[in-house]
Amino acid sequence: MTLLKVHSYAAGDWIAPGSGARPIHSAVNGKLIAESGGATLDFARMLDFARSKGGTSLRAMGFHERAAMLKQLALYLNERREALYEISYETGATLGDHKFDIDGGIGTLFVFSSKGRREMPDGNVYLDGDLERFGKTGSFMGQHVAVPLQGVALHINAFNFPVWGMLEKLAPALLAGVPAIVKPATATAYVTELAVRMMLESGILPEGALQFIAGGTGDLLDRLGGQDVVSFTGSAATGTMLRATPNILANAVRFVAEQDSLNASILGPDVAPGTPAFDIFIKEAHREMTTKAGQKCTAIRRIIVPEAHQEAVIEALSARLAKTVIGDPREKDTRMGALVSADQKADVLAKAAIIGEEAERVFGNPDDFALNGNVDRGAFLPPMLFHCANPDTATKVHETEAFGPVSTVMPYRDLAHAIALANRGEGSLVASVVTESGDVARAVVMDAGPTHGRLYFNNPASAAEATGHGAPMPHMIHGGPGRAGGGEELGGVRGVLHYMQRTAVQGSPDLITAIGNRWVPGAAEIEGPAHPFTRGFHELEIGETIRTPAREITLDDIEHFAHFTGDTFYAHMNEEAAAANPFFPGRVAHGYLLLAFAAGLFVQPDPGPVLANTGLDALRFLKPVVPGDSLRVRLTVKQKTRRTAEYGEVRWHVTLMNQDDDMVAEYELLTMNAY
Repeated sequence: MTLLKVHSYAAGDWIAPGSGARPIHSAVNGKLIAESGGATLDFARMLDFARSKGGTSLRAMGFHERAAMLKQLALYLNERREALYEISYETGATLGDHKFDIDGGIGTLFVFSSKGRREMPDGNVYLDGDLERFGKTGSFMGQHVAVPLQGVALHINAFNFPVWGMLEKLAPALLAGVPAIVKPATATAYVTELAVRMMLESGILPEGALQFIAGGTGDLLDRLGGQDVVSFTGSAATGTMLRATPNILANAVRFVAEQDSLNASILGPDVAPGTPAFDIFIKEAHREMTTKAGQKCTAIRRIIVPEAHQEAVIEALSARLAKTVIGDPREKDTRMGALVSADQKADVLAKAAIIGEEAERVFGNPDDFALNGNVDRGAFLPPMLFHCANPDTATKVHETEAFGPVSTVMPYRDLAHAIALANRGEGSLVASVVTESGDVARAVVMDAGPTHGRLYFNNPASAAEATGHGAPMPHMIHGGPGRAGGGEELGGVRGVLHYMQRTAVQGSPDLITAIGNRWVPGAAEIEGPAHPFTRGFHELEIGETIRTPAREITLDDIEHFAHFTGDTFYAHMNEEAAAANPFFPGRVAHGYLLLAFAAGLFVQPDPGPVLANTGLDALRFLKPVVPGDSLRVRLTVKQKTRRTAEYGEVRWHVTLMNQDDDMVAEYELLTMNAY
C-alpha cells in the first residue's frame, strides 16, 4: 500500500503534511500506512475564508436550497462508498462496521435534507414557536425567530467514526447556513480526508463551506468569537481541556460536547431467561460489545440484571461471545476486527485492569484467543466480560471506561436499585431497558431520565424495527448530561438550531409578517385581481385575502347534515338536552357542517391551479352557531412553500365569523397549487 499523505484543506488549498507529521499505522498489521499533520496552517486565513466566502454563500441560500444540497452530497457519497469501505479496513473495522459508519453518515445527510424540506420554511428565517400577543387589540406582538450565526463551526471528531462522526455534525451546520472546519482524530484521519475530498470534488458545496485540518488546531480556539460554535466528540478529559480554553470562556463561544460515557443496559424485572425478551437483551449486549470492537461512545459498559438472573446472563452472553469470530476484517466470516491502534489496545487493557480490581473477568483472555486470517495479535483483543458481585460498594466500575470490547455484569435487588446503579455513571449518552412493562418503563423515565440523554426500550413487540441501543438516530437528540458532556447533537431541527441564534422579535403584525414571510392576524390584507384559486402559486401574495358573503344556518341544514352523516349527537338534535349543557344555548350546528359550508363559500369550482386539498391544521371551534345565525369566511394566503418544480404548498388562514363579527372557528387549510 502506498504511503498516504493526509493533507489539510485550508482557504482553498490542499496542504501536505509537514516535517513534524505523525505516523499512522494499520490496525490490522501494524504497518505504516499514512502520515498526517505537521504543516503550518494559517488559521486566521481559514476563519476569514469560511466567514467571508462560505458563510456568505450559505446564508444567501434558503433552508430548502441547503436541504437540496445535502441530498446531492448524500447521493454523491453513496455512489462512492465502496472506496470508503476499502480504505476503512485499515482502521480494523469490518464491513458491518463500515456500514454503521459510512452508510450511517450518508443516511444522516438524507435525514437532515428531508427535515429541512419538510419542517423548515422555504426561506432563511426559522419561526420558533407560536405567536405571542401582548394586548387586547393585537396591534403589538412577538415571535421567536432563529437566523444563521455569522461565524464558523469547528468540528473536533473522535477516531471511532471517521465518516459518520463528521457528517452528523456537518449536516445540521450546513443546513443552518454555517460553514465548517473539520478536525478528525489522527488515527483515522485518512478515511475522513477521502470523504472530504469527495465532497469538495463534487462541486456541490459553495467555496469556503468546508475546510479540513489534518493535525493540531494550534491557536485556532484562541481566534474564535461569539458567532462561532465548537462541537466536540471524544474523551471527557479532552473535552474539559478544550472547554476551559480562556478565549472560549471569555467570548461565550458555543461549545457542544458529546463525551464517552458509562452507558448501561437494564434487564427488566419482568423478563426471565428463556423468553424472547431475554434473548433480545443478550443480543443487544453482544452487539454493543463487538461492533467497532466496542469502540463506540454509546456502547454498553454496564449490564444491570436481576440478582436471580445474573448467572444466566453471564452464561448466555459468554456463549454468544464465544461464537464471535475475531480477526482480519477483510475476511467474510470475521465479525469483530481490531482496535484502532496498539496504543488504544494498551489503554483498554489498562482500564480493564482497573475494572478487574472490583470485578472478576468471566469471559475473554487477552493473552489467549484465536484470530481469523493471516494476522498477528497486534491491536486485536477478545471481548472481555466482567462480573461485579457487589456494585453498591464498588466505585471504579462506575467511573472507569475501557473504550473497547469490555463490559461488566452487575446484579440489582429491585427496580429502584437498578435505576440507582444506572445513575451511578453520573451522566450517560444512553441507557437501554428490555421490558414489556409500562410501569417499569415509566419509572425508568422518571428516575433515570435526568441522567441519560437517551432511553432506549426494546421488547418483542418492537424488536423487528428497533434501531439498537448504540445507534443514535438523526431524528433524535444525541448527547447526555454530566460525564457525557452536557451537550446535544442531531435531533432533527433541534440540531440545526445549535448553529443559529434565537432572537425574540417584537412589533406590529405587518412587521412580524414581513420578517417571517408568514401572514399573521392583524396584518394588512391584500385584495388580488381575481379569486386566489384562479391564480398560480407564484402569482399569489402573502396576505392576499377574500371575504365571502354570508350564509344563514337553518334548523333544516342541521337536521339534514345529522341524518346524512349519521352524526345525531344530542347537542344537534335534542333542544332540552343541548340547553342543559353549559357550553351550548340549545341546539347547535355541527362543527363539520360549518367547515363544509365554509368551503362552499370560498371555493372557486372551476379547474385551475389548485391541485389538491392536503390537510387542515390548528382547527378550533370558538363559539356555537345556532339556527338563524349566519356564517361568512375570511380566506388569507398565510404562507407559501415550494415543493417541486411544478407545484408548491399554500397555507391558508381561514376564519369563520357570525353576523356579529364574532369568530366561531379558525383553522389553516393546506393546498397544493401549480405554478
